[in-house]
Amino acid sequence: MKNTVVTILSIVAFVGGFLALFLSGPVEKKTSVTNQAIQQTNIKQNWESKTDEQLAITVIVTPVDILSQSNEWKFDIVMDNHTIELDQDLVKNTILVDDQGKVYKPLRWEGSEAGGHHREGILVFETINPNPKSIELKISGIGDIIRNFSWQF
Repeated sequence: MKNTVVTILSIVAFVGGFLALFLSGPVEKKTSVTNQAIQQTNIKQNWESKTDEQLAITVIVTPVDILSQSNEWKFDIVMDNHTIELDQDLVKNTILVDDQGKVYKPLRWEGSEAGGHHREGILVFETINPNPKSIELKISGIGDIIRNFSWQF
């Protein structure tokens, strides 16, 4: 009888230990602030697209890469209309303004050539370091107005 009780208690202890280990879930892994920053830069940035629809011309701007750790800041720009030729030089007609009022000019345009009623591409800027609290992209010359697109960090 004594052996049976010891055997039953051993089985109960083994099963209890197994269940406790199995049901406790994964161990939480703590990461350093540096590792978290690296992970954040590797995660696809998900910035809000901004749309300006004036004078029958639609311009949509989406930041693609605007972190201080990025080599360059990139904005995807899509223009669509049925009234004018989209032959503007976006490098000459666009500025980026930070929350301190400092103005940045684009480095280059990587996209469709000037002309037509539909254009799309990437407008590339030098990185702003450290990140400002907000930025505003201003595009002029498309329909003789200034189009403003802003984001908060």
